[in-house]
Amino acid sequence: MTRKLLSLVLLLLFLPLSVLAQDRVVEDATGRSITVPEQVERVFAAGPPASLFVYAIAPETLLGWTRTPRPDEAALLPETYASLPTVGRLTGRGGSANLEAVMALAPDLIIDVGSTAPTYRDLAVRVQSQSGIPTLLFDGRFHATADTFRTLGALLGHPERGAELADWVEQEVETIRTRIAQIPETTRPRVYYARGPAGLETALSGSINVEVLALLGVTNVAGERLGRGGLASVSMEQILDWDPEIIVTVDPHFAANAEPDPLWQQVTAVREGQVYSAPRSPFPWVDFPPGPNRLIGLSWLASLLYPEHFSQDGIEAKVKDFYRLFYHREPTTEEVQALLRPSAE
Repeated sequence: MTRKLLSLVLLLLFLPLSVLAQDRVVEDATGRSITVPEQVERVFAAGPPASLFVYAIAPETLLGWTRTPRPDEAALLPETYASLPTVGRLTGRGGSANLEAVMALAPDLIIDVGSTAPTYRDLAVRVQSQSGIPTLLFDGRFHATADTFRTLGALLGHPERGAELADWVEQEVETIRTRIAQIPETTRPRVYYARGPAGLETALSGSINVEVLALLGVTNVAGERLGRGGLASVSMEQILDWDPEIIVTVDPHFAANAEPDPLWQQVTAVREGQVYSAPRSPFPWVDFPPGPNRLIGLSWLASLLYPEHFSQDGIEAKVKDFYRLFYHREPTTEEVQALLRPSAE
């Protein structure tokens, strides 16, 4: 080895990895071109949907959860990841993360998944400008789920993993869409989506919070009467007037309290025992957050809303498969049965 070549080898050995690493330019869902490290090892998820996408693809890169998991949630996660620190959130309602604290975690990337409207694009630009950390925003709409998995898989250095999850999503959604298309619209149920312990908050047509119901082809009674929009507060009088056949809720307290309530008993769905409380561990199946967690809710609701077209016999196997793929832990039969019997505790 010549002296010149030896000097070059020694120089490369002692150069910091950051100098040797090749940066790359990626485009997020807003069309922004962002320079990111070739190797990503530390990711700060700006909100709950982003944390679930990153966790599903590359859990070892996730710096922490936006909130501390409840004991029942932690029990369905691998201990290594259940014990991740609580780091807060930068976006959405209840933003609790301080940008200086985020910077102290030294993430390679900040990733957000959700609305790509100008407000959120501007927030991503501002966060990146103030922190100096590459900040990318991806589309959180249900129809973009598979594409988001593929894009993030490549970004995080796990393209095969991203493709595997995306393929599962596409196959599941296509199967459900095909069967729904064969069901006459006149026989599809009228559904009210109840949020909160009183059940008087809901989501209008077009809201990201009821995309699962929209894909299942049901009539959202609130959207039918109030039109398109986001979340909305409604009155008991309106619900009595709409008289939904089925109520879907993400709040087990509401489900437990509605049945004995004389006022709610006037609603067909309650009177006939058609109130379905979505399982919520380790992440709710329908909403909270509107992320990839909704995929298993889609299968679960299809079997409840259209029992003649979707057998409930395979739901246990479907839950196990989904949890193994997306949450890195396959639940036991007993755990699945407990999930399917949500309590108000």
